[in-house]
Amino acid sequence: MEDLLVEREEVWAASIEDQPGALAHKLTALAEAGADLEFLIARRLPDKPGVGVMFVTPLRGDKEVRAATQLGFSVSNSLHSVCVEGQNQPGICAKLTQKLAAAGINLRGASAASIGTRFVMHLAFDSEADATKAVKLLQAG
Repeated sequence: MEDLLVEREEVWAASIEDQPGALAHKLTALAEAGADLEFLIARRLPDKPGVGVMFVTPLRGDKEVRAATQLGFSVSNSLHSVCVEGQNQPGICAKLTQKLAAAGINLRGASAASIGTRFVMHLAFDSEADATKAVKLLQAG
């Protein structure tokens, strides 16, 4: 687990109507404001028919933040997220999550993908303290 880039990230969340074009509308408006998103997840809310939620990161600069706010996005205060990037190798996500588990850090959620020889993993924690502890632990190698 050498050469990992481990960083905290602000996750922006917004509700979304569960209908064709709703996701495209919000993504188009963010793109027009200059957003270069590195992560997106959108899903239905099982307890609220007709409604979904979407999460994006990063949003940088006044223009992007202003557009996001107008679209109903806000920084998630309950979702503490860490982005881990590095050289892809078999079992890397297992190794990272085992390291967190051994330290007693519980995950709220995880998402990962590999692109070519690199991987990126977004980890969500319930508390600021857990996210901070995870960053230190994973940066230590």
